[in-house]
Amino acid sequence: MISGLYEGQSGDARLTLRIDVDGARPTGRVSGDLFSLSGATTSYVGSFVVNAPAVHAEGARARIEGRGAFTFAAPAEGVGVTITDGAGTAELAGLTFQVAFASPHFRRVLLEVDSVVGTVPFVSYHTGALRAPGGSPPRELSVVTAYAEAGVELALAEPGVIPVDGSGADLAWSDAELHHAMTQQFGAFADAPAWRVWLLVASRHVGGYRGIMFDYNDAHQRQGAAVFYDAIQGTTPEAQRAQLRTYMHELGHAFNLLHSWQKDLATPPQPLGPEGGFGDLSWMNYVQNFRPGGEPGYWAAFPFQFTDAELVHLRHGFYRDVAMGANAFGTGAAEIAPFERPVEDRSGLRLEVRAKESFELGEPVVVELKLSAPGGPAVTHGHLHPDTEFTQVSITQPGGRTVLYRPMMRHCVDTSPDIRLDAGNPAMYRSAYIGHGRDGHYFQQPGEYQVRARYVAADGSRVVSPACPVRVRLPVTRDDHQVAELMLGEEQGKLFSLLGSDSPALRAGNLALDEVIDRYGDHPLATYARLVKGLNAESGFKALTTGKRLRVRPPDPKQGIEHLARVARDGTVDNITLNLVMRRLARAQARQGDLQRANAVLDEMVALFTAKGVNPIVLGQVRRQAELTKSALSAEA
Repeated sequence: MISGLYEGQSGDARLTLRIDVDGARPTGRVSGDLFSLSGATTSYVGSFVVNAPAVHAEGARARIEGRGAFTFAAPAEGVGVTITDGAGTAELAGLTFQVAFASPHFRRVLLEVDSVVGTVPFVSYHTGALRAPGGSPPRELSVVTAYAEAGVELALAEPGVIPVDGSGADLAWSDAELHHAMTQQFGAFADAPAWRVWLLVASRHVGGYRGIMFDYNDAHQRQGAAVFYDAIQGTTPEAQRAQLRTYMHELGHAFNLLHSWQKDLATPPQPLGPEGGFGDLSWMNYVQNFRPGGEPGYWAAFPFQFTDAELVHLRHGFYRDVAMGANAFGTGAAEIAPFERPVEDRSGLRLEVRAKESFELGEPVVVELKLSAPGGPAVTHGHLHPDTEFTQVSITQPGGRTVLYRPMMRHCVDTSPDIRLDAGNPAMYRSAYIGHGRDGHYFQQPGEYQVRARYVAADGSRVVSPACPVRVRLPVTRDDHQVAELMLGEEQGKLFSLLGSDSPALRAGNLALDEVIDRYGDHPLATYARLVKGLNAESGFKALTTGKRLRVRPPDPKQGIEHLARVARDGTVDNITLNLVMRRLARAQARQGDLQRANAVLDEMVALFTAKGVNPIVLGQVRRQAELTKSALSAEA
């Protein structure tokens, strides 16, 4: 056997070489990364892969030859490798390297795991504890051994336990708090690609998710993930199996692996597996969406491994496409083709994107997504918001360029309750802020944009909406210009995406929003600044310190009421956001000890939507929300 990682040097050039032609699940490839040495520094030059090399073995000597695909302009495409007893030569790009065997693994990554006090990190699961497919041998699998089977060595750093300062703290994590924890942790990371990934074991997410991958719009791409203990805890074999899958799935995103049904959105696009990707037996699929057979069908057939195509990426993907802190996840900011409607659509579903008539420059662009079933009753899942990735949104800019909206946080949903659309529940709606994401602001200039959405239904159908025009107006007055400038800062965009944050990394953004409120308080866009400040004040905030302690700032109901009451009176925000604002305003009133006023706010919410003339079914849902919120606040009090 000659497969594994080899290292070598030729003058000031260094080579890491991966030979993958025998051993466990060989992909039949040779790949490598080239670096240049200068003094005490090392710089990345480029990568190559030989996809179908010819292998000639004679005794202890093996010769491998083929045509390489390079990320840089190589003087020649040919690649030749000769190995004898663990050492040999590699000829490529006009250079000859003396190489020696370094590891049976193709890549080595440092994994740091920190857990919040009260959580228990996953250890291992024996695949024979529950019925598994016949071709998958029973074995004890930890995250480390499962990645080792894929050819990736995970070296574990000293684990850390994060204590919590403050008693009785709500340990449900918001996206804003996770973003702050991420900036604190990644502040210690070098601003460069590195084989290093951080995993946070937190208590629970406010949205009930099992895990997320940290990825946002600066140099720190794909450098960490979080899993939520309360959603996956348990000592039964079923719970241990699910925990292993969640850890493998979230870390897979850090290696730049997309969900099984999203590989056509990669750059370049990759072919989807069976059933539009839902038939992939992979860590990267969702068990509940597996076809055929759903979760039982998945576990009955899953061999606890990545697919062949994913294995090629993990072992032989170009350096910047795999290393943490390098290229962005998936498509990135690259131009894509606008979503095309299917030639034939028998799903019975209709997807629509709606927007207000026009937006001021700097105004947060919020669209409404509506999914209905005009063809008769239909059953699908409720993950309509683009943050959960069953729905993607494309934005065609005034100049004709089309980009994919990419949310700051990637929420992985491991449950998909059925939603029945019928006469009693004819449609579901979601409000989505798409003005800012991991690529920055998407609506930075006046003009007409075209927004389309694509929803992947429970049966794999890809339902595409008609284009929705989004018009951004030119500023008219001097105040319009000043406010637009204050609203379009990068940190302000993050605050709108996160609905507020205490993070010092976003201090300049918070100061800009304070200036909008203080200097331009009567301007229409000041409502959005108050919205962010009010929602953040009304809830507490958990801050991970540099010393890895968790400090909790309690809610500030007085400031929350001040801002949210003004937002509710202005009536500028969309109906779904207004619903959220009034329920959070009621919670702030209750937390200030005025349960009677809290109930009155909820009654006002029902009256307001009645006066707006919303359809009776939606109004019934609003009434139920009001009553449920009253009950919850009464129980809290």
